Amino acid sequence: MDLTFKHGWLAMAYNAYEAADTVYTTAADQPNPRFSKIKEGLAFSTTFVPTYHLVILGVLSVFTLVHWTHKLRRRWVRGTQAEGRWSGKNSHSARADQPFHKDDSVIREDERSGSSSSSSTLSADNMPLLKSGRGAHTGGSFISRIRSIFIYQPRPIPIINKVLPDNGTTVLALGLVALNIFYTLYGCPLEKMVIFVLAGRSGYLFVVNLPLLYFLAAKNQPIKFLTGYSYESLNLLHRRLGEVLCALALLHAITMTTVWYTILRPVGWSFGHFLSQKIIYVGLIAFIAYELLYLTSLGSFRQRWYELFLVSHVALQAGALVLLYLHHSRSRVYVGLALAIFLVDRVVFRIFAKSCQVSAMLTVAEDGKTALISAEWTKQSSFFTGINIKQGWNAMEHVFISVPALSRKHFTQAHPFTIASAAPAPSDSQANLGLIVRAQDGFTKDLLAYAKQHNTVKVRLDGPYGSQTAMDLLMDSQSAVVVAGGSGIAVAYPLVKALLSRSFAPVDDDNLEGRKALGPARKMCLIWVTQEASHRSWLGPEKLEDLRKQGVDLVLPPPTCEAGRPDVALEVRSWIDQYTDSAGGAGKIGVVCSGPDGMNRAVRNTCAGLAARGVNVDVEVEKFGW
Repeated sequence: MDLTFKHGWLAMAYNAYEAADTVYTTAADQPNPRFSKIKEGLAFSTTFVPTYHLVILGVLSVFTLVHWTHKLRRRWVRGTQAEGRWSGKNSHSARADQPFHKDDSVIREDERSGSSSSSSTLSADNMPLLKSGRGAHTGGSFISRIRSIFIYQPRPIPIINKVLPDNGTTVLALGLVALNIFYTLYGCPLEKMVIFVLAGRSGYLFVVNLPLLYFLAAKNQPIKFLTGYSYESLNLLHRRLGEVLCALALLHAITMTTVWYTILRPVGWSFGHFLSQKIIYVGLIAFIAYELLYLTSLGSFRQRWYELFLVSHVALQAGALVLLYLHHSRSRVYVGLALAIFLVDRVVFRIFAKSCQVSAMLTVAEDGKTALISAEWTKQSSFFTGINIKQGWNAMEHVFISVPALSRKHFTQAHPFTIASAAPAPSDSQANLGLIVRAQDGFTKDLLAYAKQHNTVKVRLDGPYGSQTAMDLLMDSQSAVVVAGGSGIAVAYPLVKALLSRSFAPVDDDNLEGRKALGPARKMCLIWVTQEASHRSWLGPEKLEDLRKQGVDLVLPPPTCEAGRPDVALEVRSWIDQYTDSAGGAGKIGVVCSGPDGMNRAVRNTCAGLAARGVNVDVEVEKFGW
């Protein structure tokens, strides 16, 4: 009776069930038909599971087609609008020396104090009327209501307080989970005595998912280019897929233990002997590594021990890949693909192509708890044109920074921060690159302490990274509402500045009589909620006044430490109602929010409610924090 494990789970199945047949058959010359069922099930899995990649590619193709169709249509519409205004066909064509709209008034900060967190911070004389909740539309179409449902973001899960994404993202994530459930169970017998088929299926599906898992985690990958989804959006799918893989690994472990109990134990195998087999104990260690990887990736762990998360994430996944490679020969091609994706992203792009070192100025902000990094940027030629910070950056993009001077441990750590300064125009050769670093623990706390004793530092930059989805939304809108909470101004300010600069562009160097409009004349509002008045020094009064002069409606509620949290949802709804009424109910309104989770949810759900009423409003949330 040969019970040795030769090469992987197929050999194990043959040996184990051959041994079991000597116990469970009714006649020596009549082998148990269960053995044939096992062979058929395993053979089906080897051909069925790899088609998972074809389904993923099909779904990706659909999203790519939708994204590029919409993108090309948007370019055509913008070109048509710009050509019409420049030729004088549009009576509302804006001149270069005019603001975006006639009313360039600013809603200044209201310095009243108050304890209520639900009262509006706008003065009664300046607050837009709410129309008693009716607005320009009293009811939306069926499509509007469906779109509203997808925009809506549910409350966090009670007790554990887990923040949920919007319903649209949730549906996409559930679709990915459902696809994996289908591939786990389809055509798989669930009888106890043939449970090895399910064990093999779950293990095989785990390794088949590895390349996709690493693609979704990579900062440099083609999915963003193909679909337009930002890294942050894809990272949510990466986390959900990681949870699915942990569930598959657990199922694989449970079913393999069941195989021992139902098949191997009756023929004399002790549990210790079962665990002593290389294919088993290597797989068990890999299982533990991946479960630890999941636990250290939880939001609560990342927020409390971010540096430990960074180190453990790299170490555990590297070790787990090696263990998977040794665990089973069929996993090696997928392990190789995952490793290749990781190395190309981390080594080729992040270490070489997208990294550079700059000398930066360090300043401690007025609040004493924030470090401001400022570096002079000079446009440089590079072999890696268009992907390196040396060629510039776009609004809302972020960089990963490392400051080796802090300590040895920080030399290998990279932390993400949104670029808080306005993006340079294509014609600019010099600009300022600024970062806002609020001190909490670990790296940020060490950097603040360093800034109190030094005014310059060498900083290694990896980037830029980010998506232009929010910019595209506002460029397609006739009115824009941008909301920032605290350091979310690092997203909002460059976005508003870029929107102002992109609305007009010179026709050519020889004809500067006017500027060609690139987008429709629009009204724009910036709402910035800060915890302390000193936080406004992150931008300074000059930049805020500059926005006001350019026609931006600026709303600066009293600091929350003095007046409590403002009703941001009411503020947003007020401005949307005003802009909708001034346009006669026509025209699209774009809303972008970057702030704490509670603020993001309030703004998103306000827009969802207005969309259900038929208001042509869309929203993008740029969540800061990883």
